[in-house]
Amino acid sequence: MSMTTRTDDAPVPAPHAADSHELIRVHGARENNLRNVTVEIPKRRLTVFTGVSGSGKSSLVFDTIAAESRRLINETYSAFVQGFMPTLARPDVDVLDGLTTAIIVDQQRMGADPRSTVGTATDANAMLRILFSRLGTPHIGSPKAFSFNVASMSGAGAVTVERGGKQVKERRAFTVTGGMCPRCEGRGTVTDIDLTQLYDADKSLDEGALTIPGYKPGSWNHRLYSESGLYAPDKPIRTFTQAQLDDFLYREPTRMKIAGINMTYEGLVPRIQKSMLAKDREAMQPHIREFVDRAVTFTTCPDCAGTRLSEAARSSKIKGISIADACAMQISDLAEWVRELDEPSVAPLLASLRDTLDSFVEIGLGYLSLDRPAGTLSGGEAQRTKMIRHLGSSLTDVTYVFDEPTAGLHPHDIRRMNDLLLRLRDKGNTVLVVEHKPEVIAIADHVVDLGPGAGTAGGTVCFEGTVAGLRAARTLTGRHLDDRAALKDRVREPSGALEIRGATTHNLKGVDVDIPLGVLTVVTGVAGSGKSSLVHGSVPAGAGVVFVDQSPIRGSRRSNPATYTGLLEPVRKAFAKANGVKPALFSANSEGACPACNGAGVVYTDLAIMAGVATTCEECEGRRFDASVLEYRLGGRDISEVLAMTVEQAEEFFGSGEGRTPAAHRVLRNLADVGLGYLTLGQPLTTLSGGERQRLKLATHMTDKGGIYVLDEPTTGLHLADVEQLLGLLDRLVDAGKSVIVIEHHQAVMAHADWIIDLGPGAGHDGGRIVFEGTPAQLVAARSTITGEHLAEYVGR
Repeated sequence: MSMTTRTDDAPVPAPHAADSHELIRVHGARENNLRNVTVEIPKRRLTVFTGVSGSGKSSLVFDTIAAESRRLINETYSAFVQGFMPTLARPDVDVLDGLTTAIIVDQQRMGADPRSTVGTATDANAMLRILFSRLGTPHIGSPKAFSFNVASMSGAGAVTVERGGKQVKERRAFTVTGGMCPRCEGRGTVTDIDLTQLYDADKSLDEGALTIPGYKPGSWNHRLYSESGLYAPDKPIRTFTQAQLDDFLYREPTRMKIAGINMTYEGLVPRIQKSMLAKDREAMQPHIREFVDRAVTFTTCPDCAGTRLSEAARSSKIKGISIADACAMQISDLAEWVRELDEPSVAPLLASLRDTLDSFVEIGLGYLSLDRPAGTLSGGEAQRTKMIRHLGSSLTDVTYVFDEPTAGLHPHDIRRMNDLLLRLRDKGNTVLVVEHKPEVIAIADHVVDLGPGAGTAGGTVCFEGTVAGLRAARTLTGRHLDDRAALKDRVREPSGALEIRGATTHNLKGVDVDIPLGVLTVVTGVAGSGKSSLVHGSVPAGAGVVFVDQSPIRGSRRSNPATYTGLLEPVRKAFAKANGVKPALFSANSEGACPACNGAGVVYTDLAIMAGVATTCEECEGRRFDASVLEYRLGGRDISEVLAMTVEQAEEFFGSGEGRTPAAHRVLRNLADVGLGYLTLGQPLTTLSGGERQRLKLATHMTDKGGIYVLDEPTTGLHLADVEQLLGLLDRLVDAGKSVIVIEHHQAVMAHADWIIDLGPGAGHDGGRIVFEGTPAQLVAARSTITGEHLAEYVGR
């Protein structure tokens, strides 16, 4: 072994070659808007990535570093296994060196399947099922007997078995005891369909009696019924006999020849249930969702009372508690109940279950229950739920990647989150965090600041180093790191009040409160204290109320800001009017599409187990439109050039001159007002960051004619410098005569409010009460709540 010599001549071992790989090296990263970014990230340290929304943080961390780690791991599997896995393309980067296994803990919502709950997503339910199958009395069966995803079934028949070279037929029977409620099939709710919304009984099928989307006369869905031969299509449905009506509405699937084709006929009601009601409501197209909301009512299952479980599963108990009771408990209470169980035969199981439930409490989710549908969790709650399986992990030298882990957290809970991030680092892991909150930036060992702007103005590294160095560097983040909003000298006077009386949604305890109108009202409190329950559950939805919540924007790679905001409609009409042609020509999804790529701009080639290849269409050179369409111009620009403009450029173009289009200009002004002036109109929605998507949604709703605006954590994904712009936007809404109600944790928004409603004092059953009502100055002066303490500290009082 080679040796090195110290000054005192005492020989010491030379560093081992394996110890030289202490950095993750990224050279020449060009994903999305990154411009040949080169960074070196220290391993086994906490690195925070900062920068304005859209500066390239997610492109560097998720789309480059984490994506390449995932891709390389997938390549270690056989080709057969890779065929069942998603194919990942290599990121656009020259060199990626020193990668370790990446575990991504992002804010993607959990599956919204009705049978997916907090318990099933974290394996807590699996452990509870085993526990009840061992200790529950009366004993009803295996863990499957306590699962609402397993139906009870039985069967019998002949099977052929080979014995001694001969095939012998034997009769076999089987029985599976599942825990699924047979009435609601494990969903907890049953549906009741309003038949008057499916058809007009006074019309015949030929006259268009069916009022369901996609069932117009002439469509295959319609011909299935009109040409079935089971009833006369030219007679009003009201005249059908009972037998014909049963065939029309409820007939079981039957193979028959319809219009000369062998098809499966099925009654209208079961067909609607399978094709529409089995889908997640949020994933439906808007017109389908509108129909479902109109035609279907969801009520708690009367047989299982919403527990999803069969009567047998609910009858087996441990110390008087059934598995349904256990799943309905607040997790912090369930942890205490499990701690009281002392049974040596299942000691390892109890220890594991206790650790999982304690992790929920430790991470600030003790107020949830295991039967809470996973689809109802906020982005921040979903991210922390995913963290639970990693907290007790024995893995080290892993790269953990977090996307704004403080989203939805009260300042009181952010300190808890910081402790968890540091714990993961101290176990010998590399922790990469994309974050805007100064409280998280402050604990970083290493900071990478991207910018200087967003979109095409970003994509470069402005600073690398320590937090102290960031402050001294005077980048946009560095300059705003110590920003503190001051309390208002004068607050607005309300013009009225929205009265809420006896609110009991979720954990609210008969809350009575008057929400002032005509001012900026901030509803705050720790996560789980009842803020959303109060506002969303008590503020009447309907005319005059505009909700801008945290639900994700759904859109394909063909969707872009122009299509999502409705901007493209007046633009197409302006082009059509100027050139005397049809508006449909100026849609890349309709008649104007390039025939080679069908308006996608790129041609996708599937390479089976290898990553698919996307190449720019040679016919239209990525412009998405047919060459003949690009000959038509408005103000000297063709439609592809307009879609390549930024919002700022388009606002100027459609604001004056030949391109002047008032309807388009209004939409563009709203986009600029929420800080999205740098976005290009044709940029795919799939490439937008979380903060950009929420502001895009806010800009869209600003055109709604509502008197009350309800915003749910609008600072999510916003850079420190953008918060000031958001406060200005909220002021403009209020000054325009609107009432703005904001659910928010950010102290800058609290300080800027005219009125604060603070819920608490804790989360879950420890919350649900109003602990303060008044102005921010009064809250700071009183310091009577957790929120008051943190706000006073923030404003320096």
